Amino acid sequence: MKRKSILLFAFPAFILAIMAGERAATLLLGTYPASPAMWWIWLELRPLSTMFWQQVDLYLGGSMALDAGILIAAAIACWSACRVRRSAAFFLANHLALLFVGLMIAVGGHSETASTVAAFTAPSGFSFSLMVDFTWENSLVLVLGFAACAYCHVAFLRETRQRAQALAVRVIALQRDL
Repeated sequence: MKRKSILLFAFPAFILAIMAGERAATLLLGTYPASPAMWWIWLELRPLSTMFWQQVDLYLGGSMALDAGILIAAAIACWSACRVRRSAAFFLANHLALLFVGLMIAVGGHSETASTVAAFTAPSGFSFSLMVDFTWENSLVLVLGFAACAYCHVAFLRETRQRAQALAVRVIALQRDL
């Protein structure tokens, strides 16, 4: 059974769609500031991508065209990684998307009520807290991310097993020829 590139690309595409939706909602909110629906959409999509776009806008000037270019470039890179023959590329694309989501949830969690607060002490003695917001949306995205990573592991192990079987068949054929 061959791996499905579209399934490997699904989670990174979902994350990019959330980020594009937030940018579109921001643009539409600027056009229709009195619309309660625009505010609701923007507030729902904002927690997963707000810190990323704040950093991009700070360093690159805050152009919506530049934001769209970043999203298109990321989508092309993820799609190319999922289509390549080497297993490491799709493995890396899905896991980077999951790490990005986890980071955005952890960073955005301090602006809302956190359901889990963990305190850590650095080796130098400096204490800091990590707050994570486990709303149903964030939990759903994390579950989808873990499912995507599990599919990557299954596809990777299946390809490794198929390569090992092909190698074993070649070795048996060489033994018969000798």
